[in-house]
Amino acid sequence: MPVPDQRDPELTRRILTEWLDRHLPGVRIPTIETPKTSGFSSETLMFDADWTEGGTAGKPAGKTAGKTERHEPFVARVAPAHYQIFPEPRFEEQYRLMRILDERTTIPVPPIRWYEPSSEPLGAPFFVMGRIDGDVPTDMPPYHQDGWVTEVPPDERAAMWWSPLEILAELHKLDVTGLGLGFLDQPAWGDTGLDQRLNYYEHYLQWAYEGPQETALQALEWLRANQVDEPDPPAVLWGDARIGNVIFQKGEPRAVLDWETAMLGAPEEDLAWYMFLDRHHSEGIGVPRLAGFPSYEDTVARYEELLGRPLRHMDYYEVLSGFKFSVIMARVGQAMIDFGWIERDNDFPYNNNCTRLLARILGGLQ
Repeated sequence: MPVPDQRDPELTRRILTEWLDRHLPGVRIPTIETPKTSGFSSETLMFDADWTEGGTAGKPAGKTAGKTERHEPFVARVAPAHYQIFPEPRFEEQYRLMRILDERTTIPVPPIRWYEPSSEPLGAPFFVMGRIDGDVPTDMPPYHQDGWVTEVPPDERAAMWWSPLEILAELHKLDVTGLGLGFLDQPAWGDTGLDQRLNYYEHYLQWAYEGPQETALQALEWLRANQVDEPDPPAVLWGDARIGNVIFQKGEPRAVLDWETAMLGAPEEDLAWYMFLDRHHSEGIGVPRLAGFPSYEDTVARYEELLGRPLRHMDYYEVLSGFKFSVIMARVGQAMIDFGWIERDNDFPYNNNCTRLLARILGGLQ
């Protein structure tokens, strides 16, 4: 969901050049792309950098006297400085996780380069990573409805569905303690896993929007009344596992993105979100799934093979996914009100494609 952004490109280029010179002396940034709009959760700046290894940037291209001209495309992710979609942005944790994944695992994240904790240069903390080329399935419009995913052959769509699941299973098998990933736990909200999730999202719902929330509250009541056990050691969860957060090249994932809601919990939670967001982008908006995308039943069966154990309580985690997304949509609706895009009494924050899909799911559980 975009929000207005007034960042000046030339000023941003000069500031970022001065900052990057600390890491790459003599660097030049010939071009930078600043968005006309920016997402709630973070801002993305794309730029190219030129520098000389073993010397000063700007010399003629090629190798001379041990000096090598370098060119590299980068992306800077800037923490939200104004409007927030989450009540407590965990921006530094996102950077820490991505650096560990980049340096110590085979999870394909963009190469993580530098972190700036101060808000002085760009108005908020930011980190810089390498830019990965490829295509990302769109949310607006949903990829089952329009866009490049509708134009590729069914076998490529199948590959786009299956290949991220292999990455997800690899993530869920990581050694949390050995990799030092305990910082993803959030004990202030309760015991690891479902206790934390339900307490946090109840708090989030109260913060997100002050109006009625009948469907979300009904889901929360059901989730508390039917809370399931999570008997296995907590795994690292992506938190936003979906094909819309994957950079693809011909059906193969080049990088997985957006780790700001990473946490510890049961793998079922990630897989349920993966399927629920796809269901929202098809049934939720009243369009059929595209040919080639495997069924959810086959997805569960395949993930059991990848994980090496049966999956438990997937109906429960589907409701949890719908509840979490309903809370997020409530905040999106509040933003639309605050920016004057809809009237204050508009029912969008509590009556939208997600809440209607969640209500149908809850109705089937009665």
